Amino acid sequence: MAGGIVLHDYWRSSASYRVRIALALKGLAYESRSIDLVAGAQRSDAHLARNPQGLVPVLETDALRLTQSLAIIEYLDETVAAPPLLPADPAGRARVRAIALAIACEIHPVSNLHVLNRVGSLGGSEAREAWNRDNIAGGLAAVEALLATPAPEGPYCHGAQPTLADCALIPQLYNATRWGVAYDHLPRISAVASACAGHPAFQAAHPRNFDPSREARETEEERP
Repeated sequence: MAGGIVLHDYWRSSASYRVRIALALKGLAYESRSIDLVAGAQRSDAHLARNPQGLVPVLETDALRLTQSLAIIEYLDETVAAPPLLPADPAGRARVRAIALAIACEIHPVSNLHVLNRVGSLGGSEAREAWNRDNIAGGLAAVEALLATPAPEGPYCHGAQPTLADCALIPQLYNATRWGVAYDHLPRISAVASACAGHPAFQAAHPRNFDPSREARETEEERP
């Protein structure tokens, strides 16, 4: 991969979190540059020049600029061989992609910030919260069923090693927790969550490590 890697992201963005996990799994160092979605920085001229959709993440090197989290992860997988994030067999790749797409294309877009803001403007804060909780809960129930389809034995979504599917699932579970959506009644998802929680790459990519207020809080705590 030519040049250093810059990831334009937002600490709590599910899509950004996916890519951070993949970068950590591949052992790739990168510079994180925050795009504050709450403040509207994604609509700035500078960011729209990077991504006309006004979304994060955007991955840049000296040679190219990439958008869309799953496309970025597949690029990383095709250019950095180990560890592979997609199975070697076509059926396995299709299964992993289906799980990832069920999250990234079905659950996530309906819970995106601009959608939630629109729901809130039409129905108020209670409608906004109900909309998101129902969407996440229903989506995770469907993913639980997808995980029940035949797969290699192991603690992750598809066997003994993390794949693209795990990169998509764990950020969605973080979002579920934020919104008070339980998933402990979903045994397959719970098992994957437990396995990933102990994996160094998932720990390194966690939003708490990229929270811009964390450094300020820790600095304050260190003062006499």
